[in-house]
Amino acid sequence: MTGAAVYLLLGLSLLLAIVLPQVTQRIALSPPMVLVAVGMLIGLLPLPDGVSLDPEANRTVVTHVTEFTVLVSLMGVGLAIERTLDLRSWRSWRTWSPVWRLLVVTMPLTILGVAVLGWWVAGLAPAVALLLGAVLAPTDPVLASDVQVGEPLTEDIDEREDREAPTEDDDIRFSLTAEAGLNDGLAFPFVHLALLLLAGGFTVLDVGTWIGWYVVGKIVLGVAVGIATGWMLGRQAFHSRSDKLRLADHGEPLLALAALLAAYGAAELVGGYGFLAVFACAMRLRASERGHSYQRAMHGVVERLERLMTLMVLLVLGMAMTRGLFDHLDWRGVLVALALVLVVRPLAGYTALSVLARDEDRDGGLDRGERVAVAFFGVRGVGSLFYLAYATSHEHVPDEPWLWSTVAFTVIASVLLHGVTATPAMARLDERRGTRVS
Repeated sequence: MTGAAVYLLLGLSLLLAIVLPQVTQRIALSPPMVLVAVGMLIGLLPLPDGVSLDPEANRTVVTHVTEFTVLVSLMGVGLAIERTLDLRSWRSWRTWSPVWRLLVVTMPLTILGVAVLGWWVAGLAPAVALLLGAVLAPTDPVLASDVQVGEPLTEDIDEREDREAPTEDDDIRFSLTAEAGLNDGLAFPFVHLALLLLAGGFTVLDVGTWIGWYVVGKIVLGVAVGIATGWMLGRQAFHSRSDKLRLADHGEPLLALAALLAAYGAAELVGGYGFLAVFACAMRLRASERGHSYQRAMHGVVERLERLMTLMVLLVLGMAMTRGLFDHLDWRGVLVALALVLVVRPLAGYTALSVLARDEDRDGGLDRGERVAVAFFGVRGVGSLFYLAYATSHEHVPDEPWLWSTVAFTVIASVLLHGVTATPAMARLDERRGTRVS
């Protein structure tokens, strides 16, 4: 395959990515499904000599590409979330009830469930099984647009258009989007625990250190840095005394990208979780002037960059599927993947949302059908690929080829199952919600 052919294929693929969201809007077929299929077809073509799609041979590239893709998606969802979180208001915290339940209950249960399957069914060492659970625990609604919130609502939106559009801040979309924004960073403590176990020398006496630093310290630092960065940049962009520094008046949307890089870099420098910092920064930046049209401009830039990065990852993933990525996949990997998507996540999610459930008539309250939807649509995606690449780059991991095949198959299975069911399920729930409100 010549360089010209590569450019042609990339151009056609990008055109496809632009058209697909409009074409597949009303049918049970998601753009990620089509992009993976296109990647598989491209993978059947001959590649230039020396080009390898083996993730083990390209750990650094996979780590950085997936890392940046996750960062862009975190900034996007943070800017899009309408619901505020006032840290001083208990009432505000309660409107986020489904999110806290998904993070504090569902995520640990999911990690535990997958780890048990990895150890008991797949015969993995306990540390490797724990790593598999931590890698597959984060959700990624970026790969299922019907279950995430849309662009930020601002004062310049036409009132007629706003009335006719479905509510973007409904509890289902909000819960899934906010969960993905926060759990991408909260998976890191368990990834680090698995790496510490693999490195050896980790004893019961070290559990306190792990909890104090990896669970509490790094989370607090990440969130604090993100809030501080978002506050400073938001104050400059919207309320600066200097007209030249008040970027919102000039409409320069690249501030979102600058905020992303600054928050992530600062958090990582002080030892905090950069993913949490980016999400917290985006939410704080959004809160600086919630109704300003500049919010939509920033979100638009991030959304386009996110689409481009996701396109590249999905195309390469599809190509790798026909280039040996599934060579080490066996019945154990298939069983773990399907059990996660169809049993572990739905059961853990529904349990967390149903026990002492919040009144469904209040913000943060879900009825039975909505709880089922939130529990089921825990899409696995780019984050899982990043965590596995990160772990294998920092420590020797036994059964690495099998892990890559299994994690990739889980992502594909999630894209297919959730992609097919998302459109009709969400349309039905939107219709029922509209009937109930009227």
